[in-house]
Amino acid sequence: MTEAVTLPNRSRWMLVAVLIGLLLVAAVVGWRWWRGAEVDAETIVRRDFVKTVVASGRVQTPHRVDVAAQITGAVLRVPVAEGQRVRADDVLIELDASEQRALLRQAEVAVAQAEARQRQLIELLLPVAEQSVRQAQASLVNLQSMLRRQQDLAAKGFIGDAALDEARKGVELADAQWRSAQMQRETLRPGGSDRALALAAVAQARAAADVARARIAYTVIRAPVAGTLIGRHVEAGDVVQAGMLLMTLSPAGRTQLVAQIDEKNLRLLAMGQNALASADAYSAQRFEAVLTYINPGVNAQTGAVEVKFDVPAPPGVLAQDMTVSIDIEVAHRTNALLVPVSALDDAQGPDAQTGSVLRIEQGRAVHRPVRLGLRSAGWAEVLEGLQEGDRVVPVAAMVSPGQRVRSSSPAASAASR
Repeated sequence: MTEAVTLPNRSRWMLVAVLIGLLLVAAVVGWRWWRGAEVDAETIVRRDFVKTVVASGRVQTPHRVDVAAQITGAVLRVPVAEGQRVRADDVLIELDASEQRALLRQAEVAVAQAEARQRQLIELLLPVAEQSVRQAQASLVNLQSMLRRQQDLAAKGFIGDAALDEARKGVELADAQWRSAQMQRETLRPGGSDRALALAAVAQARAAADVARARIAYTVIRAPVAGTLIGRHVEAGDVVQAGMLLMTLSPAGRTQLVAQIDEKNLRLLAMGQNALASADAYSAQRFEAVLTYINPGVNAQTGAVEVKFDVPAPPGVLAQDMTVSIDIEVAHRTNALLVPVSALDDAQGPDAQTGSVLRIEQGRAVHRPVRLGLRSAGWAEVLEGLQEGDRVVPVAAMVSPGQRVRSSSPAASAASR
């Protein structure tokens, strides 16, 4: 009798317990439904904002210097190594100069001979020519006197016409000799042809000597500017030809960064803009750069514009052709209102000036249009439609307008209220 009464009581209590459990589960589910889906909401913040254009470029000095031989010769020594820093006028390569020295001695002998001929003309030939003029003039004067006497004698009938003709011929011959002597003397004087030829011979000989000296100088190849030797293609014992590339020098001095910027960013660029750069090999060492050149043309194949940056204080790690990353500061806003791009529904494109967000209002996701300004580095400037501290739902959360939502962060949830 006792067991028959006890079993129904247990079933009744078990049923009550199940009902209570179901009610608790329903309450929890209802509570969670009422609170809405849990999302990692983003907060609208206010701070200084910089828009940057990111580019990849290379380190480049203004130019490279290719060092070549100017004459053919055998290499005696190469006192520098690749990667070495050199000063202007340091010896890079020395060629065998034996043949050039012999040619110089030969040219110097030719100069001495030409100068000797010039001195001979001035010191000997010119005085002799002047003496010849005086002698011819004296002979002419004497024969002219004799002609006058012969004419007087012929007039008195003492001599015949034959003797008088002979005297006239003698005067004519003496006059021709006197004129010839004058002409010879004039060629030896300054401005005369013989003097000019002598001067030209001396100048030609001296020029040949200068060429020989220059060729000797060409046997010692020096650094035209200070810099770093980044290429060496010659060893002692090699025979090099004129014009052959032997070394490549990267000059010391102004360092530049050269980059290719997509043409869609051309409107954002301006001379004098500041940038922060870092070498890919030393990414922790950032350094300042200034935009100093924008190519006026666009590459038709790549749709890119070449730009150059000066580096006022280049770090010592930079090397020619090293790859660098460059962040160009194209705009700056003080105390700007910012929204994460991840919360924007910008169906009109990433550069559109309008968009929309889902703002959390009283536990619901409410569609709000916004007017936008600058965009950079995952943030967009809000010009209209939101306020500082507003909470917005990321697009990736797949929340619909009007849906109840709650932030996964309690502090954030409190802020949203």
